[in-house]
Amino acid sequence: MNTLDRIIKKVQPLDAAAMDMAMQRQDRLTKPRGSLGKLEELSIQIAGIRGQALPQLEKKAILTMAADHGVTARGVSLYPQEVTRQMVLNFVAGGAAINVLSRLVGARVVIVDMGVRGGLPASAGIICKTIAPGTQDMCSGPAMTRAQAVNSLQAGLEIVENEIKNGLDILGTGDMGIGNTTSASAITAVMTGKPPSTVTGRGTGLNDEQLAHKVQAIELALDINKPDRSDAIDVLCKVGGFEIGGLAGAMIAGAAHRIPVVIDGFISGSAALIAAGICPQIKGYLIASHLSVEKGHAACLEYLGLDPLLDLNMRLGEGTGAALGIFLAGASVNLLRQMATFAEARVSDIE
Repeated sequence: MNTLDRIIKKVQPLDAAAMDMAMQRQDRLTKPRGSLGKLEELSIQIAGIRGQALPQLEKKAILTMAADHGVTARGVSLYPQEVTRQMVLNFVAGGAAINVLSRLVGARVVIVDMGVRGGLPASAGIICKTIAPGTQDMCSGPAMTRAQAVNSLQAGLEIVENEIKNGLDILGTGDMGIGNTTSASAITAVMTGKPPSTVTGRGTGLNDEQLAHKVQAIELALDINKPDRSDAIDVLCKVGGFEIGGLAGAMIAGAAHRIPVVIDGFISGSAALIAAGICPQIKGYLIASHLSVEKGHAACLEYLGLDPLLDLNMRLGEGTGAALGIFLAGASVNLLRQMATFAEARVSDIE
């Protein structure tokens, strides 16, 4: 049994008893029932994930995975491929949006090189899980071999299991990779059955002509590779990215260890489609932090049955939305734990 199969077998349903106890406590807190809306629902979900009626979320991490994409040679992004490497170095230096937000919410940022072209310097701030220096051009054939796809998934599993040793109560997912919205759109089109034109957005800011070219590139890739919707690993292999595979593996590992997984935007959403295709029972462990401006993201969340916590017109990636989602998750469980009940506060409840 390989690592992936072993982890998948560990994923269990949410703890119904813990959720029931959390729900009962929510109804006894000093507020009208349901008045905290999604925060109440979120705290109950987290209780079920953690298997604890009064969960705590003290150890927080955001996993930001980076890789390059061969499809950028087709002109699907406004930015050159070397920006991937440059931005990873910015993450290490602490100067990116994800660094600012992670500091705000008290989460450590775990930066992973899954396949950045040109390589990165040896650094305590970067975990090297390089599969290859970027994927192949999916418009000419598969983006990666099946073995590489499995390796990317297993890399994500291994990273989460190592992070658990450092303490991990909640995990956020993020990405960096020029050209990765093209892969995410292709994955979303296959897994949801929607036409590429309806799930492909402007990415780094394409104009109408450039967007049409991007859609055509995706249609060509799907026609050439014919990814099998019933086999999520085949979809990852044909049109995915190494960072997408790594994130999918991390999501499965989080579920296996009863850790809430707060997904970021479109790239994380496409990784969640792969993860759920491999292991459908992880869906209950996923928390959608926000709704990205990238129109394919709504299709991802709808397919997964997830309701985003926020809608801020964001489309940056990196894990920025996940950081905000982690803050709200912490707020939800703190309200559950720390608010007084009507009896404790000697406040009259509704009979």
